[in-house]
Amino acid sequence: MSEGPALTEDSLLDGRVRLRQPAGGYRAAIDPVLLAAAVPAEPGETVADLGCGVASAGLCLLRRLPRVRVVGLEVQPRLVALARQNGDLNDVGPDLAAHLGDVRDPPACFATGRFDHVMMNPPYLDPAAARVSHDTARRIATVEGAAGLDDWMRCAIMLLRPKGSLTLIHRADRLAEVLTLCAETCGSLTVLPLWPRLGEPAKRVIVQARKGSGAPLRLLPGLVLHRDDGAYSTAAEAVLRSAKRLEL
Repeated sequence: MSEGPALTEDSLLDGRVRLRQPAGGYRAAIDPVLLAAAVPAEPGETVADLGCGVASAGLCLLRRLPRVRVVGLEVQPRLVALARQNGDLNDVGPDLAAHLGDVRDPPACFATGRFDHVMMNPPYLDPAAARVSHDTARRIATVEGAAGLDDWMRCAIMLLRPKGSLTLIHRADRLAEVLTLCAETCGSLTVLPLWPRLGEPAKRVIVQARKGSGAPLRLLPGLVLHRDDGAYSTAAEAVLRSAKRLEL
């Protein structure tokens, strides 16, 4: 990994996860940690991580649940290489794999009905309304390209076994679109708002669904991320530093 833009080595989960990532462009922050915390996997199950990037969410999930298998799909070759390197750096062995590919045409290892769970943090900006970054890697990570949200959802649902779970984090202002795309084939829709501070509108939501379920939608009380002084709330600290599960 000596060629290309500079790298930094950072940490998540209070040092439990070491993460090499590009110094510029899109960089993992709290979204992948929150996403991984919400996945309801059990030991022995397999999780697809769509748009895995440098494997930040997958590694956080494996720190909480070391006996699951995470299979990542990523469209940027440099990030696939970093994801594999981060797997070695965190000594997770064969429990983490990263593959190059597109959600519109995933490689053969992403077979229909193969996965118990799918997690994803898809590009969240509509290209028609977004201020597009000049940084290519950041633009691919944050702005929808040829693959729209419908393509991401279609791939995720295709990969799931019956009653398997889909968990994603997205912008709150696109919640209606997410729920509409889920509703045709999924039930048990659950929405967890992420409040920046108490009393402020949510900017992000975590949505979870079960393939083929008929259970009704649930809107949860939500998670307040920060106190008034800007520090993380006690509940957020438990997830972001201590790898506590987010119960959905």
